[in-house]
Amino acid sequence: MLDLRTGCRLWLVAMILFTLPMTAAWTKEPEGPSPARGRVHRPDALGPYLVGRATFSVVDPTRNDRTLSVDAWYPAHADAAVGLPPSVYDLVFADLPSQVALDAPPVSSGGPFPLVVFSHGNNGVRFQSFFLTEMLASHGFVVVAPGHAGNTAFDLILPSQPFETRDRPLDVSLAITRMLEKNDDPADAFFGTLDPLRIGVMGHSFGGFTTMAMATGFQDVPPDPRVRVLVPISPAVGGLSDAQLASVQQSELVLGGTADITVPIDPSNVRTFQLPTSRPRYRVDVLDAGHNSFTNICDFFDVLVGAGLPPEILDFVLGSADEGCGPDLIPIDEAHRVTNRFTVAFLKIHLGLDPRYARYLSLASAGEQPVDFFFVPGSPACGMGFELVFLLPPLLGLRRSRRTRRNA
Repeated sequence: MLDLRTGCRLWLVAMILFTLPMTAAWTKEPEGPSPARGRVHRPDALGPYLVGRATFSVVDPTRNDRTLSVDAWYPAHADAAVGLPPSVYDLVFADLPSQVALDAPPVSSGGPFPLVVFSHGNNGVRFQSFFLTEMLASHGFVVVAPGHAGNTAFDLILPSQPFETRDRPLDVSLAITRMLEKNDDPADAFFGTLDPLRIGVMGHSFGGFTTMAMATGFQDVPPDPRVRVLVPISPAVGGLSDAQLASVQQSELVLGGTADITVPIDPSNVRTFQLPTSRPRYRVDVLDAGHNSFTNICDFFDVLVGAGLPPEILDFVLGSADEGCGPDLIPIDEAHRVTNRFTVAFLKIHLGLDPRYARYLSLASAGEQPVDFFFVPGSPACGMGFELVFLLPPLLGLRRSRRTRRNA
């Protein structure tokens, strides 16, 4: 297995190979979505791939056959997807058909694709942020989300399996292992579709903690060296020490909302961004976003209200919808657009190995968005002096903005 330094050497080689023939592209506006590969697609709009969604179970025999339901969103084979029905999100009391994902079409032959694991929040659901997982799949990522059994919204209704906090990082590692096994199995639908060297983890709230724990380790659970990049969203990292966070070597994008009262940006996002020594790293504070602005809670709430559930039960099951759908918050569709923009761009650079998306992570670009933007420049954990390969193009267009700040 390659270590982080070897992996980032490959990343830097890819950066150079991509950058040399593309100098002129940095000054052009991004082109719209197109099925053609090799073009830059706007990260806040659907990408060139149709999206499929499949659900399956994975079992961990080392933890008393702990069983997890897993959703996978992935680039779909366009010809084979013709006529397929939409994927449907099962909310127990009602169904929510997807506007983007189709029901289990074959995986696109355009891979191998990077793998991203999403970890849901405390007592959440694995598809809680399908706006983001579907968007990533349309841009060429395979995204899987395990339900952390014993710590889901469904467990509030009917408890299933025992749960400890340490189960969360172990669940994510299990999802990675099972997906790589599928990748190696000629009889599996995901055979040959994944690049095992390009793996990232993202998660919301307790899932943000889980994301960081994949790099820091937690209790007796060691870090998972297969994970290359991190996207913690409103990370509830109170259970991780300063020393643990300072040990993080992976590049990271830390997202949060300035109106989050459940996991306030300070100290949670501040610690998650400032303490690691990894480079580059980014922090995006979405202005007037609440804790649940990074989920599909408003869609769930509307569908379940329509199914006749009283708001008191909905609040018990879904948490506070006011922290995503409240009138004083940024409109949730706008919060989703901004989240997609920065997350897709970050992962296209660091897992997709396409430095052209760095323009979307520049101070100039961030200044046009409803965010406060912070970054620490550099190349991924290598110390090889190639920072300019990554930074020069976006810095050429640098201009200061009232809503952007730079951390040295």
